[in-house]
Amino acid sequence: MPETSQADHVRLLKGQRLFREFDAGDWTTFFAILTEQTVPAGHTIVQQGDVDGMAFVVVEGQCLLYRANHLLKRYQAGDCFGELSLFGTHQRMETIVAETPVTMLCMHARDLDDASKIPPQLAKKLYKGFAYTAAGYLGANSSLYDNMEVLIIQDGGCAPGYNPVTAFLTEYLEKAHHRVFVAAKGFRSLVSNQAGDYRCLVYQKENYAQLDHIPGVIFSPPLRDQRGANFRAERYPDFRSEALQRKAAQHLQQRNVKVLIGVGGNGTCAGIRALSRFLDDDVQVFFIPVTIDSDVSGTECIGEYTGVEYGAEKLRCYMADARTHRRLYIIEMMGASGGYHALHSCLGAGAHLAVLPNHEYDLSALVEALRDRQGTVIVVAEGYRAQRRKAQEYGGNAAEFFRDELLAAGLQTRQKIVCEPFSRDIRGASPNNMDIALAQMMARKLVQLVQSGESCQMPAVQSGRAFSIAFDDIDTDNSVASELADLANRLT
Repeated sequence: MPETSQADHVRLLKGQRLFREFDAGDWTTFFAILTEQTVPAGHTIVQQGDVDGMAFVVVEGQCLLYRANHLLKRYQAGDCFGELSLFGTHQRMETIVAETPVTMLCMHARDLDDASKIPPQLAKKLYKGFAYTAAGYLGANSSLYDNMEVLIIQDGGCAPGYNPVTAFLTEYLEKAHHRVFVAAKGFRSLVSNQAGDYRCLVYQKENYAQLDHIPGVIFSPPLRDQRGANFRAERYPDFRSEALQRKAAQHLQQRNVKVLIGVGGNGTCAGIRALSRFLDDDVQVFFIPVTIDSDVSGTECIGEYTGVEYGAEKLRCYMADARTHRRLYIIEMMGASGGYHALHSCLGAGAHLAVLPNHEYDLSALVEALRDRQGTVIVVAEGYRAQRRKAQEYGGNAAEFFRDELLAAGLQTRQKIVCEPFSRDIRGASPNNMDIALAQMMARKLVQLVQSGESCQMPAVQSGRAFSIAFDDIDTDNSVASELADLANRLT
């Protein structure tokens, strides 16, 4: 190697940690075993699966390191890569590609192990430097979260199906050659935007084996069977602020997000739609409805079937107790707007009355019907008279408010009146087969929408048919049919 080139290389490399213990006399010996190589942009320098015992130092240009199709690191002038292959014969775990034309210094393990070429003391310095750089790489978060192609956001109140649909999205998107990430705490993570605010989801086991040393990398298949929502926080009302929405959009742009998927109920839908206004046109945005109360109209919603199944079973237990002990149970259940969950749980259990938002009831007729009964279960949706209760600063729940309305209308009964507040345990129920199937259908439809270049769409399913609804056409005031409400009145 010419002395002028060697002098330039020494100036470039002597500040690097790998060569920190080199003395002035070590450089000539070291450069004697190196060869210089220049490759064009796009050239694959290291291929996953190779066995070559080579390490490289970048002199000029930039290289990209990939594992399982994830960009993990960018190498620039002075950086070393491939050093792990010097410690023994094993297959490469990564692929490294020239991002620009690259000039490199190449070294081979056989030369480092040849005492006639590299004295033991110099070899010791080199291997010590390699160990430091390798340990630093293994413990680093790398740049994995700087390029989050697909980002999932779970937000809103928990419902059965959050985790399964996230698992299916990861499976289908990864099979379509997309890289999938998820916000650790919903919209909060987008505003905070630290590396620890995100997780990388991996479906294929062989890909996970290449990435599991990086913090936050999660093997996604077990999510299919997990209850609850692993990647959400409590509701984040501050995200209604346009300033925070703009900030989140800027952070998504910085992390090169190309596909954004919101998962949740009507609040999450509102957040995603608001956020989409501040994203570049090349970012595809979607929403998947997961809500026990089916508060997104025009589609079946993931979680609604499990919610009704568990809700009806709870009501059957109350009905047995009401018959046995001559009680009038007034039970508050989910149903902030339309009352879907309260209505269908009532119908499924054969309870005696569903009291729903936006419906009027003949209290005098109900009082008369309850007078001589010896066991009754009434279901009251949590949104019943919500505005009136707020205006009156009423301190009780919807069930208690309806009880007080009955008493004010002259209710007299030998039944013991018991009011039960909204029970949240249904949120943690294990998704049933109907919701699992619905999650698969919506995940598959979403991937089709991504591949066709669509955006601002919600996958929808009705009677086994998958389609999509544009954001502008989504209605989150999902009122129930009056005919069904009539069926849920066995008192009058």
